[in-house]
Amino acid sequence: MFYITQNFFIFFPVFYLFFIGLLGVFIVRRSLIIVLLSIELLLLAVNLNFILFSCLNNDVYGQLFSFFILTVAAAEAAIGLSLLVIFFRTKFIISVDTISILKG
Repeated sequence: MFYITQNFFIFFPVFYLFFIGLLGVFIVRRSLIIVLLSIELLLLAVNLNFILFSCLNNDVYGQLFSFFILTVAAAEAAIGLSLLVIFFRTKFIISVDTISILKG
């Protein structure tokens, strides 16, 4: 029998954050800014999941791993926004469809 404990309800907001991030990446795809923010939401949900599991298991490794993911998220945001600025200066539009045309 599956008993619902108090710890089970902690993971619902994490699931919703991850689901909203997936919707933004795969379904909305209107603007590159929306896609970048959705990727940030995905990484935030994964970080929260690591932190929650490490607190539940009385372990530090999940919290340490979340710091590494935060550095990757910061680098992704910096590189993504710099590419966005360069693309906007050349084409004057920020659309995922026009960027996908540039594939070689």
